Amino acid sequence: HQDTLLCGSATVPTGFEHTAAEEVKEKIGVDARISKDRGRIYFPITTDKLYQVHLLRSVDNLFVVVEEYDHYQFKESKEETLTELQQLASKLPWTDTLEVWKLNRTLKKKKGHRKGGNAAKVKPNSDASDAVAADAEQHELPQVSSTAEDQTTVESVPDLETCEQDSQEAAPEAKVIKFRVTCNRAGDKHSFSSNEAARDFGGAVQEFFQWKADMTKFDIEVLLNIHNEEVVIGIALTEESLHRRNISHFGPTTLRSTLCYGMLRLCKPQESDIILDPMCGTGAIPLEGAIEFNSSFYIAGDNNDMAVNRTVNNICHFQKRRADKGSPSGLPIDTVRWDLCSLPIRTSSVDIIITDMPFGKRMGSKKKNWDLYPSCLREMARVCRPSSGKAVLLTQDKKCFSKAISRMGGLWRKLHTVWVNVGGLHAGVYLLKRTAAVFGQTPEDVHESRGMVEMQGDKKDDQEVS
Repeated sequence: HQDTLLCGSATVPTGFEHTAAEEVKEKIGVDARISKDRGRIYFPITTDKLYQVHLLRSVDNLFVVVEEYDHYQFKESKEETLTELQQLASKLPWTDTLEVWKLNRTLKKKKGHRKGGNAAKVKPNSDASDAVAADAEQHELPQVSSTAEDQTTVESVPDLETCEQDSQEAAPEAKVIKFRVTCNRAGDKHSFSSNEAARDFGGAVQEFFQWKADMTKFDIEVLLNIHNEEVVIGIALTEESLHRRNISHFGPTTLRSTLCYGMLRLCKPQESDIILDPMCGTGAIPLEGAIEFNSSFYIAGDNNDMAVNRTVNNICHFQKRRADKGSPSGLPIDTVRWDLCSLPIRTSSVDIIITDMPFGKRMGSKKKNWDLYPSCLREMARVCRPSSGKAVLLTQDKKCFSKAISRMGGLWRKLHTVWVNVGGLHAGVYLLKRTAAVFGQTPEDVHESRGMVEMQGDKKDDQEVS
C-alpha cells in the first residue's frame, strides 16, 4: 500500500497559526503554510501520518484538501457563478481524498471515537452555512450567524464496511452514503451567499456520487471554504472538534483546550517550573498543561466553589479515562480554593502565571475589572519570581488591562501580544515578564499605598454625602 501524499488542513485558534505550524513541524516533520484566511493552516500529509495528525494539540478541526484555487475567477452574475460551482463537482480529483476519509474512519473506530459533537468552526464576520442539495426546500436552513463558533450536531455514523460503495454500480445491500456540504464564505465581492453556494454545489455532488443529503446524520462532510478569491474544497476528518478533548464539566466560559495549548507554548514551560492559574474556572489551562507539558507542576485555584468543583471533576474524569485505558493516570496538578488578591503562596516562588482574566461580558463586569485587575496583577507580581518569572494573560477588557499594567511599570514588562478570537469576542493574550524589581520597593508601591488611603477617604466622603 503506497502512502498517498495529500494536502491536509486544520482550523486553529485565530492568532496562534504560527504556534500550530511549529507543532506540525515538531511532531509530523513537515512545513505548514499559514493561510491568508486567519485561523487556518495547510501542510502535506501522508496516510501513514494520519494518526499523528489527530494527536496535534493546537488544531480544532482537520480536513483533507480535494482541490484549492488561489485566484478563483468568479463570474459577474450570481447565476453563472453558481452554475460553474455545480460543474466543478464532477471535475474534482475526489479519489485519493475519499481513500483518506475511509482510512480515517477505521482509525477513529479503533480509538473508540465519541460520536456527536460540533462540526466545522466558523470565523466571525463571515457568512457560514450548511445547506443541502436538491431537497434543500424540505430542510430548514440554519440561521446564518456571525458568532465565532457555530455548532452543529453530528449524529450516528454507519460502519465503514457498509460505506464502501463502488462508484460505478453500488451493491444493492450497500448503505447509501449520507453527506452534507458546509460552506464558509468571507469577503465582500461575492454575488452569492454561502447558503446558495452550499445548496448548488451540494446538489451537484449529490448527483455525481448518488449520495443522500442529510444535515445531521451524515457520514461525509464536504467543506467549501471561500475567502475572497481563494477557494478550497475539502473533506472533514474530525466530526467533533479536537478542542473538546479534556473537559467533561463545562463552565460558563470554558476555554478551548487548543487555545490553552497556544497560551502554554507562549510561556515555554521548563522542567520543574511551578505554574499557577489563579482564576482557573473549569481548569482548562492547567489541565492541558499537566497533560502536555508534564514535567512542570500546576496549581489551579479559584475563589468560586463551583469553579473549584468543576476543575476537580475534570481532573478526576480525565484520570479515570486514562486509568480505564491502563495508562498511568497521575497528573502533576492540584486544586485550591483561594482569594485571588491574597494568595496563600510564598513571595517570589512561582515561575509562570497563566490565566483567563474575567472579560466583564459573560463573567464579572467591566466596572469590577477596574478594581480587580490592578490588585490581582500586583498579587501575581508578588508571588512571581523576579527577573525570570512570566505571565500569560488572556483578556478582552484591553483598555482596563493596559491601564492596570501601566500602573505596574516597575513590576511587569509587556513582551508580546497575540490577538485572538474567543467566542466572537476580540481578545488579547499578553505575555509579560517579571522585572528584577523587588516587590514592595518600587515607586509604584509607594504611590499605590498612598493612593489606597486617598481612595478610602473618598469612599467615606461618598457615604457621608449619600
